[in-house]
Amino acid sequence: MISLRKVHPADLEQLLVIENEGFSREEAATKEALAERIQRIADTFIVAETDGKILGFINGPVINQPYITDGLFKEIIENPKRGGYQSVLGLAVSKQARNQGIAKLLIEKMEELMREKEREGITLTCKQELVSFYEKLGFVNHGISESKHGGVTWYNLIK
Repeated sequence: MISLRKVHPADLEQLLVIENEGFSREEAATKEALAERIQRIADTFIVAETDGKILGFINGPVINQPYITDGLFKEIIENPKRGGYQSVLGLAVSKQARNQGIAKLLIEKMEELMREKEREGITLTCKQELVSFYEKLGFVNHGISESKHGGVTWYNLIK
């Protein structure tokens, strides 16, 4: 049985392994960046687990604009109580747990939080090969992002 919960500081090492499985070295959040997100935005950092083993996670701060900028990867501030756009800076599932619907569960949980906190929408960037996955979940492709994070071409998707 997969359960979803807020992140705990003790999760850091398991999260780092999954982050590095899901992203290239240039794209992946550093240990320090993940630790900062755990500290500052634990309310929007959700972990999927079974029997105490983390299978995947989703995280991101609330921002004032509809698109993610590269500055978000450098500095995170605490989330406001209401309003704004819920961003997704990281969504990763361990290699052993892929193709089981975990990413969809994590997105759905983030959407639930978005509605509870009266956010304007949920926004993320992804690579071209993942655009159709997010479109199936109801996101709309707004084209190529200005983000150059990790030296990759990203697409803006909003729901």
